[in-house]
Amino acid sequence: MITYQAPRSRGKLPARYAAVVMPLVLSVLMTFVASAISTLRSLGPTPAFMATWPAAWAISWLVAFPTLLAVLPLVRRIVAFAVEAPRSN
Repeated sequence: MITYQAPRSRGKLPARYAAVVMPLVLSVLMTFVASAISTLRSLGPTPAFMATWPAAWAISWLVAFPTLLAVLPLVRRIVAFAVEAPRSN
């Protein structure tokens, strides 16, 4: 039996990937900023900063992404405990 599947719009990923894409984007942005601040604070605005920061970012991202994947279920439970659930109409 052949079933019709509507084409995806604008090359978006299916919704089932949201659980991986969200921590991916979050880890990229957070490690980008945190490693830049940390490296800048350590080395100052010098040529050494631009030579060192990309490697510092890469290492921090390699740790942060799997960590986010591992702790996200725990974080969701903590947030659910601390925050009132929205009221349904």
